[in-house]
Amino acid sequence: MPTSPRLLILGSTSRYRHELLSRLRIPFDVVAPEVDETPLDGELPLALASRLALAKAHAVAKLHPQAVVIGSDQVADLHGEPLGKPGNHARAVQQLQRMRGQTVVFQTAVAVVCHATGFEQMEVAPVRVRFRDLTDTEIEDYLQAEQPYDCAGSAKSEGLGIALLDAIDNDDPTALIGLPLIRTCSMLRSAGIPIFSAEPLSKQF
Repeated sequence: MPTSPRLLILGSTSRYRHELLSRLRIPFDVVAPEVDETPLDGELPLALASRLALAKAHAVAKLHPQAVVIGSDQVADLHGEPLGKPGNHARAVQQLQRMRGQTVVFQTAVAVVCHATGFEQMEVAPVRVRFRDLTDTEIEDYLQAEQPYDCAGSAKSEGLGIALLDAIDNDDPTALIGLPLIRTCSMLRSAGIPIFSAEPLSKQF
């Protein structure tokens, strides 16, 4: 474990993860990880999310070895097939049409690493989501209203996307948004990052 405060870095440019981590009121920097997110041949969603979360954390930790780095990734699992961010309207329509009436598991992986101390932990917070049997009109109206093209599975549960769903089953409430804070807090404490601290963390690089 680190013996002195270390800079905390979020290895992600996701505005959703930035907002979630900010809830902990711990000072942190943001560094974009340079990672190829292309799935490997035959790679299952759980394995893909786990690999990318670790890869993102290590990519940033190589640049800032004294820091504690958080990496995260989310992949929608439709019966073993990975669904990522749609990127545009047409792909979002296709995703939602395929997921209507289905139960989709959102595999949200989070990794915390520090190269200076050799610390590494990774966990996955699966979230089972049952989609309503959506009509094409509902899908189109939703996408026009919210344009969730940067969200895995094309649905923002923290916004209007909640109306697309019948049920959500998970044990870490923020996992579906993109960063499971219960697991993240546990790993940060193990890495020596205090969650309730009156003093800001000092930069060491």
